[in-house]
Amino acid sequence: MPAVTHETQPIEGQKPGTSGLRKKTPVFTHRHYLQNFVQSIFDAIGGAAGKTFVLGGDGRFFNDKAAQVILKMAAANGAARVIVGCDALLSTPAASHLIRLNKADGGIILSASHNPGGPQADFGVKYNIANGGPAPEAVTEAIHARTQQITEYRISDTDGIDLGSTGEQTLDDMVVEVVDPVADYAALMEGLFDFDAIREMIAGGFTMRFDAMNAVTGPYATEILENRLGLPAGTVMHGSPKPDFGGMHPDPNPHWARGLMDEMMGAEAPDFGAASDGDGDRNMILGRGIYVSPSDSLAVLAANAHLAPGYKAGLKGVARSMPTSTAVDRVAEALGIEAYETPTGWKFFGNLLDAGKATICGEESFGTGSDHVREKDGLWAVLLWLNILAVRGQSVAEILADHWRRFGRNYYSRHDFEALDTKAAEQMMHELHADLPTLMGTEIEGMRIASADDFAYTDPVDGSVSRAQGVRIRFEDGARIVLRLSGTGTSGATLRLYLERYEPDPAKHGLDPQEALAPVIRAAHALAAIRHQIGRDQPNVIT
Repeated sequence: MPAVTHETQPIEGQKPGTSGLRKKTPVFTHRHYLQNFVQSIFDAIGGAAGKTFVLGGDGRFFNDKAAQVILKMAAANGAARVIVGCDALLSTPAASHLIRLNKADGGIILSASHNPGGPQADFGVKYNIANGGPAPEAVTEAIHARTQQITEYRISDTDGIDLGSTGEQTLDDMVVEVVDPVADYAALMEGLFDFDAIREMIAGGFTMRFDAMNAVTGPYATEILENRLGLPAGTVMHGSPKPDFGGMHPDPNPHWARGLMDEMMGAEAPDFGAASDGDGDRNMILGRGIYVSPSDSLAVLAANAHLAPGYKAGLKGVARSMPTSTAVDRVAEALGIEAYETPTGWKFFGNLLDAGKATICGEESFGTGSDHVREKDGLWAVLLWLNILAVRGQSVAEILADHWRRFGRNYYSRHDFEALDTKAAEQMMHELHADLPTLMGTEIEGMRIASADDFAYTDPVDGSVSRAQGVRIRFEDGARIVLRLSGTGTSGATLRLYLERYEPDPAKHGLDPQEALAPVIRAAHALAAIRHQIGRDQPNVIT
């Protein structure tokens, strides 16, 4: 069918954040809204003509309809091929792998990650470049600039494509290849990890529970954990993706994965527990009676990655986002490799991975991954933990205790203050910025401030500079406070307060993190005048 050109005009607010464009679903379903943004993507990358793209999403409400719109627009813009997951499903790490595997020019991922889904909840669109990773700032800025200038978009006048079965179809002159969303990703995992060792551990009585949170990881976890590794049916809970995630908030943390937390802290807990989020790129790790913070998980994985076949040659380097605890830095020092500190957002790891400067990367927001793809990867982290458990023959608690004895413990927590008045939150940060030059040498809660700044990052590969990435306040004893406003919410502002304190003494490694961090918490509230500025002193979520 012929392409149709529709006149349109710019729509305010179509600026992609660290993880693409996220808005409430009704915003995306407004006339021209999705179409404007997708056309702006194609225009900003020099057009779609002759190119190959990967397309898929986490199955949230509007995922299927949005996929059809994007396919018709890709055809009208002259794309040669689109590889799309069956039923328009693809986890974010699987999409990254397919881009790389097929040498595609890029990909469009439909997800709002860990945000709730449904008719009145959240939706998102993210563009990934040819290396499989999120578009860098230069690309997202070009997309945003185009959204402010757009006057028309092109779309095929057709009913769309059957996405319910695999195989090739044509849409106008474009080939649409519908693929099994799990198969290629599962094969990649088998090449990285010692599945035989994990199977032997499972045969010896090892037990596990995985919460897929009614999100896209369910089919991946069922295929790999139950079908290929031999864990019993039912190991994967909430394993069927649902448009509203079954009413769950698909964020794998102790607050939203409460059922899994209760089970793992109970008397009949399995040996190991894990959860993943809406689009499959985040993970939470638990042992029997113990929660593993994402920062500790990153450090343990880096220290033990050589136990998995895919990493037996060792690590080239590690990277963490600035708010993530410095625990992995201590591992890097012991291994004699470089540790990089980047802004928040997985796209900042891409250059390091492509340049061979880092092998494993992680963020405190439950994201960990490696150079096998260019996204964080929840199930990858779970499988590396299983590989480590199988080889070491210890429990999660024993591995953590050994790690802390060797490297010391970085007590760490994140406090989220959500749905804040945006002006009040911005005013708080503005006044804190103004105070930064006066803070060095100040003593508060018995701790002396060693430095205070607004983090700026110079990319060691391309020299690009990213400024205003979050306030850092560092103390002489190694404690840290970080404050930043998040770009992943869709309502109001979210203040993220990150708290860290290093404890080298093994006799003090058994404290509750909130107890160990109490003076750092009080110092943060006083320095930022949190209650005075935003009218609240209790966070919505503590992780």
